[in-house]
Amino acid sequence: MEKSAFVRVFGESPVVKVIDFLLTERGLYDYTLKDIAENSDVSFVTLQGIFPKLENIGIVRMTRRIGKAKLYVLNEENPLVQKLIKLDKEISEYFIGKELKKQAVEKPIKVR
Repeated sequence: MEKSAFVRVFGESPVVKVIDFLLTERGLYDYTLKDIAENSDVSFVTLQGIFPKLENIGIVRMTRRIGKAKLYVLNEENPLVQKLIKLDKEISEYFIGKELKKQAVEKPIKVR
């Protein structure tokens, strides 16, 4: 699987991978810790170690409980998360622009 622009810039630390997953999937669903671990390619034990910090600084928030499971989303009301969303968009646009320039050089447009 190809790395996202966010991961390409910030690396593959567990925190980056979790934030990247939540940024990519924001607004779609809420997720259990198991879902977040599986989809961000972070071990469940590692996620349990880093998740309390993400909760404490307001990056994530719990939405509901289903039985014993808690479900979470990216906390888009947090000003820090709003900046992360903006940064993620700008990083993606940078790499898209870079790829378009590369394609233009490789395949110049013929003028008749």
